[in-house]
Amino acid sequence: MNNEQLEEFRKKIMLGGGEAAIEKQHASGKLTARERIDALLDKGSFEELDQFAVHQEHNFGMEGKELPGDGVVTGTGTINGRPVGIFAQDFTVMGGSLGLTHARKITKMMDLAVKLGMPIIGINDSGGARIQAGVDSQAGYGEIFMRNALYSGVVPQLSIILGPCAGGAAYSPALTDLVFVVEGISKMFVTGPNVIKTVLGEEISQEDLGGAKTLAGISGNAHFYAADEQACFEQIRQLLSFLPQNNQDQPAASAPKEPNKLAKAIGSIIPNDSKRPYDVRDIIRAISDDSEFCEVHEVWAKNIVVGFGRIDGRSVGFVANQPLYLAGVLDCDASNKASRFVMLCDTYNIPIVTLEDMPGCLPGSEQEHAGVIRNGAKMLYAYSVATVPKITVILRKAYGGGYVAMNSKHLGADLVYSWPNAEIAVMGPEAAAKIIFKKDIAEAADQKAMLAEKVKEYAETVANPLVAAGKGYVDAIIAPEQTREVLKRALKLCASKHEDRPKKKHGLPPA
Repeated sequence: MNNEQLEEFRKKIMLGGGEAAIEKQHASGKLTARERIDALLDKGSFEELDQFAVHQEHNFGMEGKELPGDGVVTGTGTINGRPVGIFAQDFTVMGGSLGLTHARKITKMMDLAVKLGMPIIGINDSGGARIQAGVDSQAGYGEIFMRNALYSGVVPQLSIILGPCAGGAAYSPALTDLVFVVEGISKMFVTGPNVIKTVLGEEISQEDLGGAKTLAGISGNAHFYAADEQACFEQIRQLLSFLPQNNQDQPAASAPKEPNKLAKAIGSIIPNDSKRPYDVRDIIRAISDDSEFCEVHEVWAKNIVVGFGRIDGRSVGFVANQPLYLAGVLDCDASNKASRFVMLCDTYNIPIVTLEDMPGCLPGSEQEHAGVIRNGAKMLYAYSVATVPKITVILRKAYGGGYVAMNSKHLGADLVYSWPNAEIAVMGPEAAAKIIFKKDIAEAADQKAMLAEKVKEYAETVANPLVAAGKGYVDAIIAPEQTREVLKRALKLCASKHEDRPKKKHGLPPA
């Protein structure tokens, strides 16, 4: 084969399933696999692997059938100058279905990415297992799943759902660190609407079953939601700026920036009335460099907020109760969301800043039956085993078991700070007074006045942050306006932290 013949062959492969299939892909509002890679990576940085790979199927009319690249494009490139490994399933080639060669192109790239210590990005757009491949397609999925698991915590693994991702294929994204979805395009579920209707008689659309809004807002299977593909790629570029290349690396430092002019004065954000809500993201923006906040799981379990920002140029992970939703209580979903994020930060050497305004755990039989005990225990586990710098600021309320769960000193927090008006106790002063002083209140001539007196007594005697500080559970009581500067110094102090743990194969987190 001469150079001219090689180029002609290459051009044919670059067209994937052909012009008609590409037009159909565009008509459905989707970019092609190669267009997606070009849009995400730095211009001209993509180096393709296994471009000339051929499929292995020979039955059911597959003999002699050409499938350019076997329905997947793999290779390496850079994002903001940093190397990544990437694959993009090509729906124009037999619906992006997975055969053995398809799978092994992906696993080969994954193996290379781990050897070179760089993130792995997968763009999923596939009809699923190639039926003609038989058990080989299942073998292929298994080989991908195993690497997802073995490489978990070694290099960041990101999954982008830009088309269908059904059946066994859905488990690979579920095994990766973070999942991205796009409105009107992403579809991910284990069993589709037709199977559900046949087996259960239930009628439901693909969008309601496993569309982007469902994945991001109801099931929590997706961490990022975008309006279109370009917005999704911007999210990925932003996210990667906070993460290291691998678990042996540190996140890249940036030039420190003060919070921007639009950030609210931190002391004015929390209302004087302890029952009134506020948006804890305003606190984060008042603390973080340039007021930048990359929120994770933004539309799921909204009673807790997690995401990435920077303080004095250092990448940090924020975990914060959100008083705007359910008063910021912990429930099953919020516990899952927070604990997974804590472990993500710990895996990739990112310090954790916890902002606490915790009225307690959500009561009721529904939560108990849903497993609030085992789910809440995940937070205790995640914070306890994390060895990165862990810093907590108690903003307002810190009640009950939730106080312990939100990175208390008792779970190994390195530094705990409290604002002056914070309340740290088993429960709120009013609820506590009604129990402790029930008899006194009942016998009082003016029960309302007696209750107010006892509430004040409990608040000053027990819930006052001076009590916790006096016992060493709070390291310092700080004015709200000092918070950013205190955190800057704390993070600098903790940068050299080293903590050894008992030797073991691995722990067993709550189910």
